Amino acid sequence: MKLKIALYTLVAGTVLTSCSKGKLSPVPQTFLSEAVAFSDSARSVQQVNGLYSALKQGQMLAGRYMVYQDVRGEEFLNVTNNAVTAWLTWQFNLTASANEVSGLWAAGYATINRCNVVIAGLGTAPLSGTLKTNLIAEAKLVRATAYFILMQLYAKPYADGNGSNLGVLLKLNAETSIGDNNQTRATAAVIYAQILQDLNDAEANLPSFYGSNVPGTLNTTRAHKNTAIALKTRVYLNMGNSASAITEGNKLVPAAAPWNAPTGVANGLNPSITAVFTTYTTNESIWSAPYTTLDVPGTQNGLGWYYNPGPAGGGEYELNLTGTGIATDPNWRPVDIRRTFNQVSGTRTYLRKWPKAAADADWSPIIRYAEVMLNLSEALARNAAGTSVDARALAILNAIRQRSDATHPGFAPANKTDLVNLILNERRIELLGEGFRTSDVGRTGGTYAAKGTISTVAPGTTQYIWPIPLSELLVNRTCEQNAGY
Repeated sequence: MKLKIALYTLVAGTVLTSCSKGKLSPVPQTFLSEAVAFSDSARSVQQVNGLYSALKQGQMLAGRYMVYQDVRGEEFLNVTNNAVTAWLTWQFNLTASANEVSGLWAAGYATINRCNVVIAGLGTAPLSGTLKTNLIAEAKLVRATAYFILMQLYAKPYADGNGSNLGVLLKLNAETSIGDNNQTRATAAVIYAQILQDLNDAEANLPSFYGSNVPGTLNTTRAHKNTAIALKTRVYLNMGNSASAITEGNKLVPAAAPWNAPTGVANGLNPSITAVFTTYTTNESIWSAPYTTLDVPGTQNGLGWYYNPGPAGGGEYELNLTGTGIATDPNWRPVDIRRTFNQVSGTRTYLRKWPKAAADADWSPIIRYAEVMLNLSEALARNAAGTSVDARALAILNAIRQRSDATHPGFAPANKTDLVNLILNERRIELLGEGFRTSDVGRTGGTYAAKGTISTVAPGTTQYIWPIPLSELLVNRTCEQNAGY
């Protein structure tokens, strides 16, 4: 039988209908045969658009992945004790059967398999060489992103064992029928090598921009060369490979101000941080997941639902003002524009970066130019000789701070260690609520700080990483569970 593939569009997530059906054996209206699905350029592009739809679904980049990453840290306190909205993740009380654990895993591998199906289908599609190469590159970038997401929660940080510890399952072939599910986990080194291979292929084969190099909808929602480069700065930083992070960062960040990418889409540090979360297609937004009132993340998925107080959200998490949360940092001055995201409601203070959340129509930021700058700044600082302060790393750090706090005198660290700590602290402010705390704690070998009634969680303890879901272990007898679960 011919392979049947579910089709989804990028914006509406709607499905295409079959172009024909037999009188006696009708083809389901929501499916197309492989031969038809990749029969021309329009249908092939729709298949790739469907990959973005899979990645931006509720369990992934609509919000839940970023929320899981951040609420494990000390920045937020749980308000509602709602078991549906990451309560177990926040309190480090997960089991292998928890919905968070099984939901993200299933969504990640569903996305990966769709990428594998599309890559295989495009391989024999009757398309021009350039278009085929571009589309395959997009699929590889989405696959790399999905693998990176899984590695942040289900595997030990790369620096722990330099990639020798178990990662996740490496699947590169399209699975289109029921078969043997037994598969062992690859090492972190193998998974990261595949991520980088996909991103390198993507950089080489993606277009520099769509239409023109002016930021816009397609240049924000579809991958281009800058997208692949930007993601590589994130990956290398998580691997502790400062030299390679610098190599990639140098492609996008100049030696000095103005902070604008020299090639490809005209990405750069937008003058207004608030505009980044209201306009969505500023030059700072390298890649975002788009939503509209007709295409929403779904109930209790969007970032605004978790962090905004009612009626614009569910008010699930408030900012931690009584402990070690970044909102209590006295050096984060009241005049800093980023403080305006912190909204007081009653006796609580909430993060309000997503103003349209009542309709769940806010776009999810996947990677911003500001993050790339901070990635490069940290890599430069760590790579400096001895205890010296890297001047360019410091200039980049000051540019991020002074973008939001124009009267800030600029940081003056005494040595390399001070500069690295300042950069890590600035990441907590600049990227607050965007899904970085777990990665930053893990890759630096840190301990999760105590928060509310929750005690510290140190490296090597059971809850430091998530368990492999029971749903996988029941069908995959050779998959090893993480220690302690």
